[in-house]
Amino acid sequence: MAIHYERDDEGIVTLTMDMSGSANVMNAEYHRAMGETVARLEAERDDVAGVVLTSAKKAFFAGGDLNLLVRITPEDAGEALGFLQEVKDQLRRLERLGRPVVAAIAGAALGGGFEIALACHHRVVLDDDRIRLGLPEVTLGLLPGGGGVTRLVRLLGVQPALPLLMEGKQLRPARALQAGLVHALASSREDLIAQARAWIKANPAPQQPWDQPGHTVPDLRFGDPSAYGLLAAAPAVLRKKTRGAYPAPEKILAAAVEGALVDFDTALQVEGRYFVELVTGQVAKNMIGTFWFQLNEIAAGRSRPPGVGATKVSRVGVLGAGMMGSGIAEVSARAGIEVVLKDVTAEAAARGANGVPGITPTDSDADLAGCDLVVEAVFENRELKNRVLPAAESAALPDAVIASNTSTLPITGLATAVGDPTRFIGLHFFSPVPKMRLVEIIRGERTSDETLARAFDYVLQIGKTPIVVNDSRGFYTSRTFGTYVTEATSMVAEGVNPALIENVAKRSGMAVGPLAVSDEVTLTLQLKIREQALADDPTAAGALGDHPAFAVLEELVALGRTGKSGGAGFYEYPEGGRKFLWPGLARYARDDAGVTERDVEDRLLFVQSLETVRCLDEGVLTSVGDANVGSVFGFGFAPWSGGTLQFINSYGLTGFVERADYLADTYGERFRPPASLRERAAKGEQF
Repeated sequence: MAIHYERDDEGIVTLTMDMSGSANVMNAEYHRAMGETVARLEAERDDVAGVVLTSAKKAFFAGGDLNLLVRITPEDAGEALGFLQEVKDQLRRLERLGRPVVAAIAGAALGGGFEIALACHHRVVLDDDRIRLGLPEVTLGLLPGGGGVTRLVRLLGVQPALPLLMEGKQLRPARALQAGLVHALASSREDLIAQARAWIKANPAPQQPWDQPGHTVPDLRFGDPSAYGLLAAAPAVLRKKTRGAYPAPEKILAAAVEGALVDFDTALQVEGRYFVELVTGQVAKNMIGTFWFQLNEIAAGRSRPPGVGATKVSRVGVLGAGMMGSGIAEVSARAGIEVVLKDVTAEAAARGANGVPGITPTDSDADLAGCDLVVEAVFENRELKNRVLPAAESAALPDAVIASNTSTLPITGLATAVGDPTRFIGLHFFSPVPKMRLVEIIRGERTSDETLARAFDYVLQIGKTPIVVNDSRGFYTSRTFGTYVTEATSMVAEGVNPALIENVAKRSGMAVGPLAVSDEVTLTLQLKIREQALADDPTAAGALGDHPAFAVLEELVALGRTGKSGGAGFYEYPEGGRKFLWPGLARYARDDAGVTERDVEDRLLFVQSLETVRCLDEGVLTSVGDANVGSVFGFGFAPWSGGTLQFINSYGLTGFVERADYLADTYGERFRPPASLRERAAKGEQF
């Protein structure tokens, strides 16, 4: 049985959910089992004192079956809505059984799992910080369609419920108790069941709050003037945040507010229709494909060399206590790894350690003894890296992995500084390290499978997401992201209004405007990267030396406008005030620039997607998943699109090629589609 039914001599029924497979999911098996279970409870009601709902799996319930959801098309909308309504009807019958129903939660209850819990009269959860509870559907472009919006709004009120629904927050048990999502915490599994049974005996005939006579949503009642402020402000606040690129938060807001103004069962129908509208849409398919299926493939080790045993780092040495080095040291220490943080002076190392437990600051290579991993995180200068790497290698364990946190310098070249290039690898972290979840692992020409596997395991050990790429200047993320900021600067040179560029970029879903990002990384760094590229490959002069973007950067730097850290760049940074675009950029403005808003948006998105295709063609990238996940988590490519290659898929390859040809004819050959993309489009294939 997918739901094991056991009634004891006190009349308490324990329902243990145990679907086939590794997790309980809301699919046809669940639908059938829950239908049979509710029907039996109703038939045996006179002999039932109460119900404890629990799970045989590690997680309480994993949510909807995304394998099914991602395949739903607009043509299937009616069938999907019917199935959803039946699932909700079952939960409605369960909560109106006339007997107490308690959810005894000993593992994660997210999405559909927490919706099942919300249909129970009482929720007790094991007090374990590894457990997460919540409704994170919005992160996959969906809304909670199993009653989650309707019940949470009636439980908490519209305003407290909206952040949980629209941001998809996942709460630990103690925080969930504080927020009012659960009623009690249990100290052990035995205590969990004991509390559930005790509550049943003390509450023989409970009603859900929303089924009690006269119940209204706490903070939103029809015709109540005090609610008008929320109704007027919420859409504007949301629009400012999502810029219209994300339909799920908009539908969640609509379902929450509209549902609050009608009766409970009508609200369930409102919620269901919005859910089906989202699940049949392209944005949800993009986000589910990348942030569920491809991300899970990465976490499962798709890019990790097979046949190499799992490893764990016990002691890591970090070279350089600047922003990147201190961040790498911090995330390693917080993962329980012993850390040695080395800088030129002990004082600098201590500042970088910032009092984080587990980090030993030092100015001596000798303290790197015993390290099984060394991560170099000094300035992006080949000579400096070549100087610090050999000394660290000789001090660490003989088989230690030696890694560089370079963002652009080829790993194969840097590997010549160490005695054993097979143990050398790139580990490209992103700033700020504690917040950014991606690490780009770069394999050099001589990097061994064992070294790659050990680096991969370390990235997972510190709670980050690894993508694996082969060696190339800029690798994948820096190389592709560079096209974004360079394209924007080119448009400034062409006379396009800088404010238009920034606003269109953010409206398209990019995390930050390209000119603002240029200031963040500094204009001087972009020029130094170009100089290093030209020094290493003089044949690149045509592509780099004469690019109009670099003329703008050089002019700004000559004016002392080096970026945010220098106090001025594309933006002004008034002390104590908000940044704003430098009015002096008007020197580049041209009334006849002739670049439409649509062209601005497509140039910014297409240039990154086309560079990704080239990276795939050249073997820098070896998987579509690494490309999509890396683009969103690494450089903030529009999450609604599912990543750079999924953007091409959802645009339609034939249409994308045609549009890219137009951009190439109008703005330059960098937009010309590679032959591989034309062939794929001709065959009707997707990435």
